[in-house]
Amino acid sequence: MQAFNKADHWDSAAERYEKTAHPYTTRYVDAALAGVPLTPASRVLDVAAGTGALTFAAAATGAHVLATDFSPGMVARIAAKALPNVDTCVMDGQALDLPDAGFDAVFSIFGVFMFPDWRKGLSEMARVTRPGGYGVVAVWEDRGAGAFMLLGRLIRRLLPDRALAAMPEAMTILSTAEGLTHELVTAGYRDPRIAHVTRDFGLDMALLGDLDALFGASPDWTKLLPAEKHLILSELRLMAGDRPQLPIPSTALIGWARR
Repeated sequence: MQAFNKADHWDSAAERYEKTAHPYTTRYVDAALAGVPLTPASRVLDVAAGTGALTFAAAATGAHVLATDFSPGMVARIAAKALPNVDTCVMDGQALDLPDAGFDAVFSIFGVFMFPDWRKGLSEMARVTRPGGYGVVAVWEDRGAGAFMLLGRLIRRLLPDRALAAMPEAMTILSTAEGLTHELVTAGYRDPRIAHVTRDFGLDMALLGDLDALFGASPDWTKLLPAEKHLILSELRLMAGDRPQLPIPSTALIGWARR
């Protein structure tokens, strides 16, 4: 996870992220927005906005959105859309350069749990939310989502003697409804409500021709022996059968709370 804490990692990944992760993240944005009554008068902050999945959906309601991310490359891709009700700024979510209580709704969709000081990120979200406003956080339930989540499950089932890499503290704590509820309240929010939202990630079976490219970012994959990788490949093909895409149900926890 250390690379994920560096802006240049995300700068170099921004184009690929926009093509692959952005469309998938967008599938959860409708649920996140459903719990917040946005209007054209609303001021919205998107923390760790990535390439703008939440930003663009919130802007479609007419709300004014400020999209922030510590990666200039990510922010540039949002700014390039030049929407009249979207502003962008390169900003560290652990130290938002914004006044207190300035936003009606503050979102972090699969972002804050990656922060080195994720509790500070949550408290900063609460600080800039106006009294009565909303804070919304989306996190993964089980070791991420899509192909990486499936890889972990296959290793546990097929190679039970293989220990999986330890998950970052934030993902361990926030991946349960109880943990996410507690941390939202500790950060300064109240009355949290948590929902489990499942969407299918479609794994393109054509990608199985280069599993090192598909799973190479996973330390669990790089530790496998060639025979173990072949076992994973065989199981993936068996699961997919004749389908060109293997659906992988992936569950997010979405928490809404009031300030």
